[in-house]
Amino acid sequence: MSSPKLITLRRFEDARGWFTEVYSEPAFAALGITCRFVQDNHSLSVPAFTLRGLHFQTLPRGQDKLVRCIRGQIFDVAVDVRKGSPTYGQWVGAELTAENGHQLFIPIGFAHGFVTLEADCEVTYKCSDTYAPDHDGGIRWDSVGIDWPIPAGTMLELSEKDRKLPGLADFDSPFPYDGNPLAPLA
Repeated sequence: MSSPKLITLRRFEDARGWFTEVYSEPAFAALGITCRFVQDNHSLSVPAFTLRGLHFQTLPRGQDKLVRCIRGQIFDVAVDVRKGSPTYGQWVGAELTAENGHQLFIPIGFAHGFVTLEADCEVTYKCSDTYAPDHDGGIRWDSVGIDWPIPAGTMLELSEKDRKLPGLADFDSPFPYDGNPLAPLA
């Protein structure tokens, strides 16, 4: 395991537009990301301020994720939920937009979620394991102290599943600490 990483991609621009290499196994390995991705997911969130998360899959079906926003803009977060971690319950976040092309790598042992900052956002992410309903889990979005960029008085769009997730204080983490505390995004 490692800490979440913000990936800034290089774009080659000309009069036609731009080109970027979204994923290269050797390039990511040079960044310390050596998992094998086996599933790609794609979501559309129609209303602005749709919040999805905070989700994970438990071991042995844990998922590393590589997240990017391909339309619109989101605020994407990773929360350290590794038992015994000195940074347990702490989070990092980044704005991912179709325009900036940034990606957030979220390793196993971190809960993941995002809020859309405008309407009609599309998010894609690669996962290192396939969906396993018996290992699906999460913690409530408002139980961690995340500084979500949500204007006061805004009514969030949440799934019924996400409304019912336990708070961090009621969560007994199955994820072991690997000796690498959460680091700021570079």
